[in-house]
Amino acid sequence: MQRVAVLTEPDHVVLETREVPEPGAGQVQVQVRAVSVCGSDVHYYDHGRIGGFVMHAPLVLGHETSGVVSAVGSGVGSPAVGTRVAIEPQVECGRCAQCRQGRYHLCPDIAFFATPPVDGSFAEYVVVPAHRAHPVPDTVSDEAAALIEPLSVALHAAAKADIGPGTRVLVSGAGPVGLLCLQVALARGAAAVAVTDVMALRREAATDYGATATIDGNDHETGLAALGAAIGQADVVLECTGVQPAIDLAVAATAPAATVVLVGTGSSITLPLDVVQARELTVKGTFRYAHVYPAAIELAASGRIRLDDMVTSHHPLEDAVGALLAARRDPLALKAVVHPSS
Repeated sequence: MQRVAVLTEPDHVVLETREVPEPGAGQVQVQVRAVSVCGSDVHYYDHGRIGGFVMHAPLVLGHETSGVVSAVGSGVGSPAVGTRVAIEPQVECGRCAQCRQGRYHLCPDIAFFATPPVDGSFAEYVVVPAHRAHPVPDTVSDEAAALIEPLSVALHAAAKADIGPGTRVLVSGAGPVGLLCLQVALARGAAAVAVTDVMALRREAATDYGATATIDGNDHETGLAALGAAIGQADVVLECTGVQPAIDLAVAATAPAATVVLVGTGSSITLPLDVVQARELTVKGTFRYAHVYPAAIELAASGRIRLDDMVTSHHPLEDAVGALLAARRDPLALKAVVHPSS
């Protein structure tokens, strides 16, 4: 038997005992070592839904996950029992048009951890397809291996924007994903990376992670002037807030022919059509990631991305609620990590 933390309704998590899942053909069982809390976990805890994804039954949260392979199903040669892995938390159908064209993250029938009705990894054991358990070297800690998931989000966004040497980048929002986007942009050779945020403590964190400049997003005109003085106009915007005022400032700061990638989740927003047209901006959506886990692991292992530094608290499974509330209680909190098997 194993322990599992279950969200039964908003603001209510209980610890249950369930059967340990056994791996089937092509699957591996993973003993979970670390699960970092995502903003989506917090949103489900607070509201029981994110947009059209709605809880209709109890849900196990957690999708940023690492562990060690503890059993394998038939037909699995790799990874072997004992291998430390980062789990890519999505299982696609493999048959639809999106899967056939390599866009498996857009599969209409995808099963993604901690997205209703699919349970996540606030549990001692999970089962995943063998090809979604990516081996990590011993130089990458369990906590950093869990953060391969949000790092993959940042890598996918940076690839959408085609960031390269000489690119002037604006990252809108200095939360965990924004700070990862900042680091990825620098790793890809960006000439300058400015970061906006309304919180001074977040801006200080962005400076620590290498931002060329940080801008107070509370005042549009002052912020725009400061951005112009710091980096000029942005060739690329990675918008990580999903908040209208931040989006307004980011779009206003673009250079002609710039690319704006919408990374942050939200609902309805408005874009200034006159600016988009007059500057011939390219506006792109981004949803999760595909085919980037090996590159993310390699980048983390190289030491060019500071993942361990982003972990600001550790919690046993019994304190899953404490992990979910960490950012609310501490404005400096970046990533709370739950350790189910501790």
